[in-house]
Amino acid sequence: METLPILLKKEGYQKINFKVSKTKHLLIKASINGIKGTFILDTGASNSCVGFESIELFQLIAGKSKTKASGAGATGMFTQMAKDNLLQIDKWKHTTFHLVIFDLSHVNEALVQHKAKPVQGIIGADILIESKAIIDYFNNCFYLKKI
Repeated sequence: METLPILLKKEGYQKINFKVSKTKHLLIKASINGIKGTFILDTGASNSCVGFESIELFQLIAGKSKTKASGAGATGMFTQMAKDNLLQIDKWKHTTFHLVIFDLSHVNEALVQHKAKPVQGIIGADILIESKAIIDYFNNCFYLKKI
């Protein structure tokens, strides 16, 4: 009988490790347009996003968005959209990655209050669903299927 990691590898999945923060968030390292950052892996976030302060860092071209963002402790927030970016998580890549840009300061303030490090963004359900993600909480890893 094959183990789950071997079976998933045969099915085209990439194994990626995560760390659990002091606040119990799942943290991953990823890069957008070749620039590395720290992100929360968030199954409850409908879209992947970064904060306004990361537009220059990740070399994003921010465009208009009609969407208003809502999150823990905040609603109706102004957003922008950045389309067709390169997202890389370990060896897994998405070459036409769209992300939402909004005020992420409330998230980072909460992290810092709990003595955790701030993040540059959130990887949300848009990526997790598209890549047919499988999260292995016991082994602190998740699997993304190659797109």
